[in-house]
Amino acid sequence: MTRGKMNLFGGRSLDFGGTLVMGILNVTRDSFYRESRASGPGDAVSRALRMAGDGADIIDIGAESTRPGSAGVSEEAEMEALIPVVEAVRRELRRMPISADTRKASVARASIDAGADIVNDVSALRLPDEAEGMMETVASSGAAYILTHTAGTPDVMQELARYSDLLPELMEFFESSVARLERAGVERGRIIIDPGLGFGKSASDNLSILANLDVFSKLDLPILIGASRKGFIGTAQGKEALDSPSERLEGTLAVSALSVLGGAGIVRVHDVKANRRAVGVALAVKAARVRAA
Repeated sequence: MTRGKMNLFGGRSLDFGGTLVMGILNVTRDSFYRESRASGPGDAVSRALRMAGDGADIIDIGAESTRPGSAGVSEEAEMEALIPVVEAVRRELRRMPISADTRKASVARASIDAGADIVNDVSALRLPDEAEGMMETVASSGAAYILTHTAGTPDVMQELARYSDLLPELMEFFESSVARLERAGVERGRIIIDPGLGFGKSASDNLSILANLDVFSKLDLPILIGASRKGFIGTAQGKEALDSPSERLEGTLAVSALSVLGGAGIVRVHDVKANRRAVGVALAVKAARVRAA
């Protein structure tokens, strides 16, 4: 994990001296974890305020589910759901970094104009009608950008979860995609990478990524881990957690702690308070390990 501060808009910043907690705020009807869904700006603001009180460092707002098998939503529908929420949360939380979870350049631009600091794009810059516009939007605005690896669009990505050599293939993707972003005018110091747990990965692929996070430290970029309540955690836990995201909190906390020890700069989670505590303990353990070295 790279250390230091990433400056955002309005005097806001991300301090990567430790691991940051990103709270998930969904304004969709079909996100895989039902309890994470907000129903409009009022409910969304209430949830955002609760996350801030629970210790969130960033709030990630999305209006299009990208769970495996999802078909996506229109630009108009995503705009209608997302932009009023970004505006409302920004009015209430002036100092909170806000991330807009979108694959569409026009939605990214509108989100930045509404108060977002970061674009969280899970497209892997592989949408032919969006990639160039997304890079131009990020470059011209100066927003921070989260580059996620995925094997394909959400409707087919799990069918494409086949790798000859997973970790080298992910490294090749990040090296080439970061270079592509830089050529488009995006500053390297504004890029965050996300290995894309659950995005075109098998359960064993996800575990391999988590077990070898240090591989990505060679890029000297902050690493985001988004594992919260995902299916591979249910597979690892077994029993009730296999079929129910509501049973995956303990597994998520374990992954968050392990991600800290592995060098993650951000963990993206549904349950801010519990993960904030787990991250705090893991950071204390990591600090003790560094002192003893």
